[in-house]
Amino acid sequence: MSLRHGLTVMAGAITVAGASVLYRSREEMDYSDLPWANRLNTPPRRETQIAELKRNAFDLLIIGGGATGAGAALDATMRGLKVALVEQDDFAAGTSSRSTKLIHGGVRYLEKAFWQADYGQLKLVFEALHERKTMIENAKHLSGLLPTMTPCYKFYEVPYYWAGLKLYDLVAYVSGSGIGFSRFVPTSEAKTIFPTLKDKREDGVSLKGTIVYYDGQFDDSRMNVSLACSAAMAGSAVANYTEVLRLTKNQDGKVNGAHVKDDLSGEEYHVAAKVVMNCTGVHSDKIRHMSEASRGKMITPSSGVHVTLPDYYSPDNGTALIVPKTKDGRVVFMLPWLGATIAGTTDAACPVTMRPRASQEEVAFILEAIQDYLTVQVRQQDVLSVWAGIRPLASDPTCTSTENITRDHVVAVEDDGLISVCGGKWTTYRAMAKDAIDAAVACGGLAEKAACRTERLPLVGAVGYTAALFTEVAQNYVVPHRPGAIDTNVAKHLTAAYGDRARQITRIAEERKLGKRLVRGHPMIEAEVVYCVHAEYCLKPMDFLARRTRLAFLDVAATEQALPRVVELMGEALGWSYWRKRRETKEALDFLATFRAPASSEGLLSH
Repeated sequence: MSLRHGLTVMAGAITVAGASVLYRSREEMDYSDLPWANRLNTPPRRETQIAELKRNAFDLLIIGGGATGAGAALDATMRGLKVALVEQDDFAAGTSSRSTKLIHGGVRYLEKAFWQADYGQLKLVFEALHERKTMIENAKHLSGLLPTMTPCYKFYEVPYYWAGLKLYDLVAYVSGSGIGFSRFVPTSEAKTIFPTLKDKREDGVSLKGTIVYYDGQFDDSRMNVSLACSAAMAGSAVANYTEVLRLTKNQDGKVNGAHVKDDLSGEEYHVAAKVVMNCTGVHSDKIRHMSEASRGKMITPSSGVHVTLPDYYSPDNGTALIVPKTKDGRVVFMLPWLGATIAGTTDAACPVTMRPRASQEEVAFILEAIQDYLTVQVRQQDVLSVWAGIRPLASDPTCTSTENITRDHVVAVEDDGLISVCGGKWTTYRAMAKDAIDAAVACGGLAEKAACRTERLPLVGAVGYTAALFTEVAQNYVVPHRPGAIDTNVAKHLTAAYGDRARQITRIAEERKLGKRLVRGHPMIEAEVVYCVHAEYCLKPMDFLARRTRLAFLDVAATEQALPRVVELMGEALGWSYWRKRRETKEALDFLATFRAPASSEGLLSH
């Protein structure tokens, strides 16, 4: 396709698409009617939720408590529907906690839209840009802006990337979804912003300049837990560690509920619903086959691996680095996150498993990719944690590689009424949920009391949050020279993770003398364990260490050090026996083994 043709198509498409998803300015709204507006309110206890699941017939049963399922539960409940949600593991236990932590508008889709004159790809960009801004606004404590540097080592890359990212800015601001303007940064300034960026790569090519653009960054599993807790406080009956054993149907052959098992107590019971929605991500086909074994597959699983490195791999100013094209044509990010640096990702077909692990080759690929751009020696011994996630890509038989399968989502309504939501990405979880609930209302003839409300719906923790909240927490609870007192770094961590709920945690810390850090070098404190058990459905040690806090993703060794105290505190809160504590400890250690770097990766590095 010619450049002129591409520009003509893009100009027309931007005008049309921009008008269709124009971001309406967020006006001052009264959120006092929200159940979580009072920061002392907490979700109903799990025992109460299970009693509700047994007792009631629901409008909608959602299977799966990841981003899509939790988002759909919140959307449906805010429309006035009676909603149940069950999750076989913990909220965000799968793919939803293993992302690159980016809220991105789809700059790569924009490139495809231009060169292929593909209006469909452009629509994905507009939707993603709109949802990016919405996601940041609805959970400001969990998200923010991320300046990202694109190094250019060839002369033509400077105008190419500059023009592409300026087009990205244009698309964002035409739709009212802009969050920052890209700019060209000359080599001298680039070295100031990102001191460890190489002047000259191993192939002898010198840096010609860089382009800095803006996307969003967030804490994925905290966002997921916030969605689930918000849904529960709004009226959803939600239960983690509740496995679907089989789907049930009425005399007309329509799905009308599920037989489930409480994996903690072993009790089995039936949940009745007018509509059943399958939001299980990479496990979607398993649920679909419960309904009809002969169905074909909808999911193409793709593995994405990330590694965690020390903070000194990223500059103090919070700038990320993107490797736009590795030796084999892939993209790798290196970005600061929660006091560390994460690098990734890979994209390869893989089998579906509950505990994916990174291979030696995948880890080596990431380390080698960033080594080519950094002056610091990338060492195997610097790897603090490694994790693999499986993307639930919507299958397209015309594609030959997972990289080319669109991340757009699919809402499929089966003949027996089962609704499956597949594909998508974190950035567009809210739009996916909206489409899914619209389909459920139409399919089941459900009587919603209101239209979708989630576009301007702050999540639990966000209503009373301000960027300066940590100062209030620090001033009220820092006591100089008292062992275990909450310091400024802890105050910043608590407000960033829990928003206006941080005050509840500091109160626990003061009243029960639980202000000590769980492990040296990290800001997580003992009071968080008690709070998460009480207010966030935290039922196992790794619920806390991997998903309520992110310690397992940040530092496996530190997580193992913190584990005994976490088990002790959870055991006290949940009444665990000695043998239960031992069993939970072993299960946690088995989980952490999947976060360790493959032992032989060092030998695969080229340096």
